[in-house]
Formats: sequence, structure tokens, C-alpha cells
Amino acid sequence: MNPEEFKAQLTADGIELSNHQMDQFATYYQMLVATNEHVNLTTIVDEADVYLKHFYDSITPVFYDKSLQNETLTLCDVGAGAGFPSLPMKIVFPNLKVTIVDSLNKRITFLQDLVDQLGLKDVKLYHARAEEFGGKKSKHREQYDVSTARAVARMSVLAELCLPLVKVGGKMIALKAAQAETELVNGNQAIKTLGASVIDDEEFNLPVSDDPRHIIILSKDKKTPKQYPRKAGTPNKKPIGEPKK
Repeated sequence: MNPEEFKAQLTADGIELSNHQMDQFATYYQMLVATNEHVNLTTIVDEADVYLKHFYDSITPVFYDKSLQNETLTLCDVGAGAGFPSLPMKIVFPNLKVTIVDSLNKRITFLQDLVDQLGLKDVKLYHARAEEFGGKKSKHREQYDVSTARAVARMSVLAELCLPLVKVGGKMIALKAAQAETELVNGNQAIKTLGASVIDDEEFNLPVSDDPRHIIILSKDKKTPKQYPRKAGTPNKKPIGEPKK
């Protein structure tokens, strides 16, 4: 998917990109590839693959939750890495107020340079572990309309990292690939324990590559119990509701 095909596909999806937005994506690509030579940001560097598997893929949640397109929402992107999915969504929909948390400071440094270069407003970056960022004493706990994550962890773990950040009445949106159904079954107890419920699981295929994708949307129905998230590393080692290995 080259840049022109990227723009045409989004037009077909009902989203018109301006020349300025196309320039922002071009700059994003150039900075991503240049920085990736000395900081491990992505294994995908071919332009057509980046536009499809990073940029377009990151925008897909807006097809299934239209509030992202037109409401002034606070969105926390957990483990964003090179800025996915939040920054492509932010470029297309400036109404979003984005907070990114990532555990590697080199990635945060890249993202700050990127945000400055693209001229993006209402983007905050934090170098932190998600378990600490959403902890019971954190000012960020249950403050966001939406939390999101892509390629970070399986649902039972991801729920514990993301849901403590979401205010009651808000949503968690997970971008998933082929194993989503199994992850949901295994993560069901964690989702309930953390105060949420599944309201949508949209299955689709990316254009061009036909790669399978899922957008899973959870509703935050009640406050997350104070003991969650547990200390850094524990959610991954001992996921809620999953049998011990």
C-alpha cells in the first residue's frame, strides 16, 4: 500500500486526508526509518508495509468506534512503541487528546522528536511501566475516556495494564490479530475482575495483505479494585484467571 493507495483506501472508508496530513505521514515514515537504524522501533521498514501494517492498521479502531472521529476524548496508549496506534489516529483526528506511556526511554525520545516535527498538539509522553502508571496512587488512574494497545500482550494481561487507566463509563480498545477469540475466552475472568465487559469484537481483514484483524472493545462498568494493577511484571507472569503453567 503506497501513500496514494493509503489515501484512496481511507477515502473509500469515508475519511478524507488533506495534503498536510499526507505530509505528516510522509515525515512520520522518514523519521521512523531513520531512527530505526539505531533504536529498535519496528521490524517493518518497507514503505508499502509501514503504510499498511502500521499506519492504516492503527487507524482501524475509528471504523468501529465513531466517537474517536468526532469527540474530544482523552486516549491513553499503553506500550505505544513507535506511536502505534495513537499517533496515526491523532494525525487523522486532531480532536483526540493523546497520552502515551512506554517503558523504554529511547522510544519516548523518538516520539517527542516526532510529535514536535509533526506539530501535534495535546500529546503527552511518559516514560513508565504501565503497572505503575495506573497504580492506586497514580494521578492517571481512571482518568481516561479510552485506553488502547496494539501488539503489547494477550488480553488477560492487557486488561490489567489498560483498564485501571479508564474512567467508569469509558472504553478499552485492543487491536488484535488472529488469536483474538482464544485470548478473549482466556481473558474473560480478568476483564470481569477489573470492572469491564466486552461490548464488541469486530473481525476483518486488512486490504492488500488480507491479514486477519480484530478490534475488541471493552466497556468500563465499575471501578477497578485497588489491588490492580499488581507490581511490574506480575500481570505477565501470573495473569488473572489463567491456569498456572
